[in-house]
Amino acid sequence: MKTIPDASALPAWRKSSYSDNGAGGCVEVSDGYPAAVPVRDSKAPHGPAILFPTHHWSTFVTAVKQGQLPA
Repeated sequence: MKTIPDASALPAWRKSSYSDNGAGGCVEVSDGYPAAVPVRDSKAPHGPAILFPTHHWSTFVTAVKQGQLPA
């Protein structure tokens, strides 16, 4: 799996609407990275981001929206 060691310089991080905002368990994604979706923990903005191939991320998001993943 590919990572970006310090992903704080990537533009336009946004929190997932499915994140647990009350308990601090937030996932953020950045748009505009070619052929991949960077994902990071919002509690560690200067930490690493994992790069997911775009088609894998789309499949994951669709599964979450359709309730296909266990809670």
